[in-house]
Amino acid sequence: MASALSYVSKFKSFVILFVSPLLLLPLVILMPAKFVRCAYVIIIMAIYWCTDVIPVAVTSLMPVLLFPLFQILDSKEVCVQYMKDTNMLFLGSLIVAVAVERWNLHKRIALRTLLWVGAKPARLMLGFMVATALLSMWISNTATTAMMVPIVEAVLQQMEATNAASEASLGALELVDKGKAGQLPENQVTFEDLTMEKQEDRDKKNMCKAMNLCVCYAASIGGTATLTGTGPNVVLLGQMNELFPDSKDLVNFASWFGFAFPNMLLMLLLSWLWLQCIYMRFNFKKSCSCGIQSRNKEKAAYEVLQEEYKKLGPLSFAEVNVLVCFLLLIALWFSRDPGFMPGWVSIAWMEDKKMYASDATVAIFVAILLFIVPSRKPKFNFCTQTEEEMKTPFYPPPLLDWKATQEKVPWGIVLLLGGGFAVAKGCEASGLSEWMGKQMEPLSSVSPAAITLILSLLIAVTTECTSNVATTTLFLPIFASMAKTGLMMNVIGVLCVFLSVNTWGRVMFDLDHFPDWANVTHIKT
Repeated sequence: MASALSYVSKFKSFVILFVSPLLLLPLVILMPAKFVRCAYVIIIMAIYWCTDVIPVAVTSLMPVLLFPLFQILDSKEVCVQYMKDTNMLFLGSLIVAVAVERWNLHKRIALRTLLWVGAKPARLMLGFMVATALLSMWISNTATTAMMVPIVEAVLQQMEATNAASEASLGALELVDKGKAGQLPENQVTFEDLTMEKQEDRDKKNMCKAMNLCVCYAASIGGTATLTGTGPNVVLLGQMNELFPDSKDLVNFASWFGFAFPNMLLMLLLSWLWLQCIYMRFNFKKSCSCGIQSRNKEKAAYEVLQEEYKKLGPLSFAEVNVLVCFLLLIALWFSRDPGFMPGWVSIAWMEDKKMYASDATVAIFVAILLFIVPSRKPKFNFCTQTEEEMKTPFYPPPLLDWKATQEKVPWGIVLLLGGGFAVAKGCEASGLSEWMGKQMEPLSSVSPAAITLILSLLIAVTTECTSNVATTTLFLPIFASMAKTGLMMNVIGVLCVFLSVNTWGRVMFDLDHFPDWANVTHIKT
């Protein structure tokens, strides 16, 4: 049996890559309609995306080849989808994130937040989750997690070392002071010591699991709060603009933040409570206790955080400039078209309800600034400069250079977004979207709230099944811990989305009325 499985595993990639297109080919031969050809391409891309037999970014380029060959779209129509306004928005935000990471501003923000929250276990976990979520709103989930996990490990190791030293000293003091070392039978002492040791060991392992998992979940949750926080949000914006061009900028940075940020806070709080329940059994008395041993552990954790913060040194000129650019980006995004009042775009960049400046304009503007703003103070002491200083250029190096930027920007995600937009365009041009809409006509009798719940559950289940194969192999040892935690996390996410869509989301986006711009029944095939 084992040899048969290894044999299948050996040829798995070959079979998926070459056999799956051949097995689906009769679909096109028997039904040569345009929308069937489009469906054939999409199914193949979905199989390749889910199984990762070729890189995801390469799969995203398949519409450039297959849509013209299957006469779905011409090459010019397909290629223009790969650098749309939404792609530029995402690219600009990624470049800003690279600057934040390069000058360690994200680490300073995280450590400052943790020092402010405190070092008690329950509060420390909340601090890790808040810091991670706030950072993942602006930089990638992967980068945030990669930065936070070493901090978590350093804190846990120091707490463990302090705990061991404290136990040894306290144990010796109790035996000397109370004089009870020889009063209890040897087997009773051994039994009690073993029981306590096992319980303490179990508690330590649970705390380590909780602290590490809380960072991972907080990174995913935080990314939902902003339009550029995670790829799917950007895809939503692009599909809205593509499928409903008359939606009048309904979904922008400000409107999305107003809808998603409260939902993010709710998910973060419930996730923290759930992790406390699973790994600390809601033992807040122990987590927030004030004993000598507990105080020593808290002091050790706090000292680690302080030491890490001191390593960063004082706030540098470059960090200040990155922070200014970052705050400028947020301010311009929020004030462009806030909805409840006219934004700065209405001053000179709006004509007949047409907005010339979008969120992408702001992102690229700030991204360009990062290649201009200096990373060091220019020196004006021309008269007192040394010979070496005279040879250096007057204007210091900028905050970013292209070499570092192109290495850090995940270009594969940009191509992935473009592939998604190309698929959406192909569905619209081939009539596949309309055909699928007709198949879903029975759902017209279902209430919008029920549809929201069904779709949320469907997406939650699908994302659990389409994990990256390499990542699955790498993290298989910790899946046992994540299974019991992750199931409830999915339930929390679905319920929070359901609540937000049917409460403040209904008011913000006027969901009780079907908009005219979304009515596509007049399109002729």
